[in-house]
Amino acid sequence: MNEDERAELDRLVPGPARPELSADRHRLLRGHLMSEIRETNPVRARRGRLGWVAVPALAGGLALAVVLSSGGGEGAPAPQAQPQTQQQGGGTTLNAAPVGAVQLLTQAADTAAGKPDPKAGKGQFVYVDSLVAFSSTNLATGESKVDPAHRRQIWLSVDGSQHGVLKEERGDGKAIAPEKTKPGEPAPRTDGGMWLDPNTKPGLNSPTYAYLATLPTDPDALLKKIYDETKGMGRTPDQEAFVTIGDLLREQLAPSAVSAALYRAAAKIPGVTVVEDSVDASGRHGVAVAHVSDAVRTEWIFDPKTHEFLGEREVIVAENSGLGKPGTVAGHSAVLGRTVVDKAGEEPQQKNA
Repeated sequence: MNEDERAELDRLVPGPARPELSADRHRLLRGHLMSEIRETNPVRARRGRLGWVAVPALAGGLALAVVLSSGGGEGAPAPQAQPQTQQQGGGTTLNAAPVGAVQLLTQAADTAAGKPDPKAGKGQFVYVDSLVAFSSTNLATGESKVDPAHRRQIWLSVDGSQHGVLKEERGDGKAIAPEKTKPGEPAPRTDGGMWLDPNTKPGLNSPTYAYLATLPTDPDALLKKIYDETKGMGRTPDQEAFVTIGDLLREQLAPSAVSAALYRAAAKIPGVTVVEDSVDASGRHGVAVAHVSDAVRTEWIFDPKTHEFLGEREVIVAENSGLGKPGTVAGHSAVLGRTVVDKAGEEPQQKNA
């Protein structure tokens, strides 16, 4: 790697942040990426641009995954006017997004509020079943590879006190081999799953159900907490707030009132817009709310009739970004079901989305 390439890598991959997160917790953050990028000197990265994420060793050494291009996608819609901002205490921006986005997020909040609370007790696990499809690139050669959508199942301890389990297929449909066990970990699994560390310090970027249950249900108070606790993170405060709420919604369960408050809080983030037609990893079409940062539009996709959350999509929207042509879909996911189960690794008879 020459000096110019090293400088570009240093620019794209910020130094370690949130040191309290283990590799397992990083692995659960944005992207759901389990691809390998091999270099002479592998680098551990944090969540950031396009879902950079540290993943465990798959075939020796650390693997680094980064979303780039995954082939053609729908063209980006025309830019929408940005909302006027207003400042609240401490300079935190808490203004409303454009009316269309507010309307959609309000409908999603109403749907969430009308659902019964999950009966999640100590000793149980949140189970989320999803499809994910992302591209990976080799930073040394520049070569990109796109895998078909594959299944991802995760079991997370309700209060964070127990080991969780992650089962994820490769692009060819075979399970990713489990890692070697670490001291204090249960015996290796025989079902293709890997153990996840207990989450003893849950927070906004590594939540448990029990932690989510403590969040404010007033949208303004909730959004202020998010801005305060993510200050200095991300490219902009608004982008980091949108990403953080997405992380809280994606691979967890929360009390109905908290889920509704998260959607209502997102409606107050500047720059949130509507994408009339988006497609999740399972091929379902929906309407999305989106936020653009660093030439990438992150979309949360909802069923146009029920306003249930379907999944996410990331799309390149700027020319000459070095990330792909505008309209290129960089990655997408689809939530197939979520519920509460008694044992890590146990699949429910019926999966409640």
